[in-house]
Amino acid sequence: MTDAPIAARRSTLRTHHGDTFDDPYEWLREKESPEVIAHLEAENAHTDAETAHLAPLREQLFQEIKSRVQETDLSVPTRRGDWWYYSRTEEGAQYGIHCRTAAVADDWTPPVLEPGVAVPGEVVLFDGNVEAEGHEFFSLGAFDTSDDATRLLWSTDYEGDELYTVRVRDLVTGETFADEIPNTGGAFFTPDGTGILYTTRDDAWRPDTLWLHRIGTDVAEDLQLFHEPDEKFWLGAGITRSRKYLVIGVGSSITSEEYIVDLSGDVTAEPRIVWPRVEGVEYSFEHAVVGGEDRLYVLHNQDALDFELVSVAASDPQGERTVVLPHEPGRRLLGMDAFRDFATVEYRSEGLERVALLDYATNGIEDVPFDEPLYSAGVSGNPEWHSPFLRLGYASFVTPGTVYELDLATRELVLRKQVAVLGDYAPEDYGQQRAWATASDGTLVPISLVWKRSFGEPGSAPRPVHLYGYGSYEHSIDPGFSVARLSELDRGVIFAVAHVRGGGEMGRAWYEDGKLLHKRNTFTDFVAVAEHLVSAGITTTDRLVAEGGSAGGLLMGAVANLAPAAFAGILAAVPFVDALTTILDPSLPLTVIEWDEWGDPLHDPEVYEYMKSYSPYENVGDGAEYPRILAVTSLNDSRVAYVEPAKWVARLREAGATDVLLKCEMVAGHGGVSGRYNSWRERAFELAWILDTLGLAEA
Repeated sequence: MTDAPIAARRSTLRTHHGDTFDDPYEWLREKESPEVIAHLEAENAHTDAETAHLAPLREQLFQEIKSRVQETDLSVPTRRGDWWYYSRTEEGAQYGIHCRTAAVADDWTPPVLEPGVAVPGEVVLFDGNVEAEGHEFFSLGAFDTSDDATRLLWSTDYEGDELYTVRVRDLVTGETFADEIPNTGGAFFTPDGTGILYTTRDDAWRPDTLWLHRIGTDVAEDLQLFHEPDEKFWLGAGITRSRKYLVIGVGSSITSEEYIVDLSGDVTAEPRIVWPRVEGVEYSFEHAVVGGEDRLYVLHNQDALDFELVSVAASDPQGERTVVLPHEPGRRLLGMDAFRDFATVEYRSEGLERVALLDYATNGIEDVPFDEPLYSAGVSGNPEWHSPFLRLGYASFVTPGTVYELDLATRELVLRKQVAVLGDYAPEDYGQQRAWATASDGTLVPISLVWKRSFGEPGSAPRPVHLYGYGSYEHSIDPGFSVARLSELDRGVIFAVAHVRGGGEMGRAWYEDGKLLHKRNTFTDFVAVAEHLVSAGITTTDRLVAEGGSAGGLLMGAVANLAPAAFAGILAAVPFVDALTTILDPSLPLTVIEWDEWGDPLHDPEVYEYMKSYSPYENVGDGAEYPRILAVTSLNDSRVAYVEPAKWVARLREAGATDVLLKCEMVAGHGGVSGRYNSWRERAFELAWILDTLGLAEA
């Protein structure tokens, strides 16, 4: 075992509400300091040395992942206007290639594309591999074609900081315009294709301004269309599927406000407000034409915890409301998509996503049925206002990603494509089920389990378990397929998801019970799930590894302090483990926006005390017997700074933890490395560490 890097202690005093905290490792925040870079490189060298024995297993895992993937493949084409748009991958290439081929006017059945077979009439719009040449990191942001299909815009990030540069190409001549718009967020064409609407961020990384750029003019002349001054609100924009309205949306974690601009007139016209913001009221809307009248279908939570759907006149959105789908406790309405002749509603009930068709005339809904007990499904890839088909995405823990189209005339679900899993994969060889743990306050916490049947049913004998959790922002961890996960399942590991409070699996109340001054429920729920897996005979503490990322990394840090003996190992990816320091500093990216989720410890002493009681960095216990810990981060992460896990690891070592590793990608962002082969190698690294911790490195 090599000697771990020991960070120097340098006192930095932080005083709030009469409490002073001496932070010995805050100096690691100086990202440009050669000393900090040297420390991170020493951490990487230490991690490399400590995991060198796993190199053969990492390579084996990478090859297993690669062998299951159809490396040369194509997506199901999506129709927009007179073209079918699709992407394809080629064996050995890191990034996707975006293409199109001409459509036949009245034929809405997508062409069947075969891997390795040339597509008749293919036009390559954008090759990510060409654009990525010479760069260690590459991310494609915005990607849009003009309504007349003659122009393409795209944006790229070569640093991982999520600041994108927009460029434009003439698809008739192939010429790339001189226009370059740096430091953008989202971007899309105006309906006439002569302008670009785009957002920019403030110094705190908050999208706050919408701009109009006229192609061929100097960016310095761009027109500001909208600015949101409130530091708690972010801004986004888009165009309704009907192409009738420009929508400008501003929102915090708990409050929304939307504006519209009628695109039959000037895009620079004064935006018209839909509903004025009211603290704690969230809403979104879709435009539909019903009985010849422009209507806005508004999904909102005013006096409706799990949301209600109403319809208002677009000419007077603050006027009379017609209830379309009333609030129904336990049925969390998630979203709506409006089309010319019908709409879809997505909602969550009993922990699962549902998709339903909405009849404009009767306001009745009709569920789209799916057979598996655990699955995820949603509406996706439907840009056209009118189509005879509705496209849906579907997956489960055992069913690979699947594209269906619902024939709206016959209600038949037509299979368009299922992701190929090469080798001998058979879904029936694997099982999935829901279990329940009882939290300390009596709440039943759902658990999803997936395993390979040949090793026996869960509980028949203790098995290694990989337990995943998140539990923030009402984000649900829904059943999904993973090729990489098969390498665990095929070695006898049971994969489990703890659907803890703070997520959205069981409705809005589930989320409310795991945020602000109820945040501890997220952590104690996860510990309760771990304890249930042991008491039910599914695993033992020495064969249980936990994983979480970002806000789920906060969960990992918290449970490491709460119940270090409950786990053999903890993998924390881009972990939010120095939460209090971050949320106290409004100059840091996104901090003020986050106050609605965590509370405002800067101005509220109760929130300060509560957050200090659970923030992982402040609560590392001297002399505690911590499990093995692997923290993974990225130097250019703009959401959770590298300094958080760097400080946490330094403090853990100071407290006596003996098997703690930090892996810092020096050229990457919040999502890790770019390129599919690179991401497979990154996951193989993590899986090798997990399997080694579970005692399966030789399996």
